[in-house]
Amino acid sequence: MNVFDRLVTSSLPLVPKPIVRRIARSYIAGETLDDLIRVARDLNGDGLMVATSILGEFVKEKEESEQAVRDYQEVLEAIAGHRLDSNIHIKLTHFGLKLDKNFSRDNLRVLLQSAASYPNFVRIDMEDASCTTDTLDVYYQVREEFENVGVVIQARLHRSLDDVRALAKVRANVRLCKGIYIEPPDIACTDAGEIRESYIRLLEEMLGAGCYVGIATHDEILVREAFRIIDRLGLESSAYEFQMLHGVLPDLRRAILDEGHRVRVGVPFGPSWYAYSIRRLRKNPTIARYVMKAMLSGG
Repeated sequence: MNVFDRLVTSSLPLVPKPIVRRIARSYIAGETLDDLIRVARDLNGDGLMVATSILGEFVKEKEESEQAVRDYQEVLEAIAGHRLDSNIHIKLTHFGLKLDKNFSRDNLRVLLQSAASYPNFVRIDMEDASCTTDTLDVYYQVREEFENVGVVIQARLHRSLDDVRALAKVRANVRLCKGIYIEPPDIACTDAGEIRESYIRLLEEMLGAGCYVGIATHDEILVREAFRIIDRLGLESSAYEFQMLHGVLPDLRRAILDEGHRVRVGVPFGPSWYAYSIRRLRKNPTIARYVMKAMLSGG
């Protein structure tokens, strides 16, 4: 990221919420469950699977986490009732990880029990590096009881190869992403080329071990590399899926779909859309520049 882009992204908190909301509409379903149902139904109609989450993280009160569990149970009921092809993913800090790891695990157990009754699947998102060890600990604990659970690995972290090899031993269901959190160089790759190389190596490790992998990327180079690995291993399309964010590179996801691969689209929703939007805009300086231009022009 160049100096100008750093200046733009650091100024994003100054952008009025109505301008951010205008941009956010393209990649967030909306604030309500009805908004999610509408968007998910449209995506399913286009041959795309969905993964949804309720925006929220780093709660400060246990009651917020308990309410989050109830809200997710309502989402699961709506998915089943509307016959949507969608699973869900959660952040453990939304379930109280920073308050009490065991408390967050127990909240997740409640949700996994509900999901299993439909049946449906729950993925545990990976957050910043301060959460990595605890998140994997919780994953391994609940996996002893539930099969309908997966986790996420971030390719930029130096530790990820060891984590992947451990997950491969239990043939975990893993989403592999580059990782959006800016971490110090002693624990994470900072060069784009290094992150790509790590991503490819991790993907080869997991697919080669028989793990089901959510190949989460908007990087066309990585998409082509994934095609190569899938072809070399002779994998059926049921052994993996590609994952992309709602509103990001729809032409690329259509091209992946047209090649015969399954694609799942991440569709978050909820009232906590602003913090999520700012984080995503910081990751995408091109869109961030558009937002700043709209603000300066009075748009």
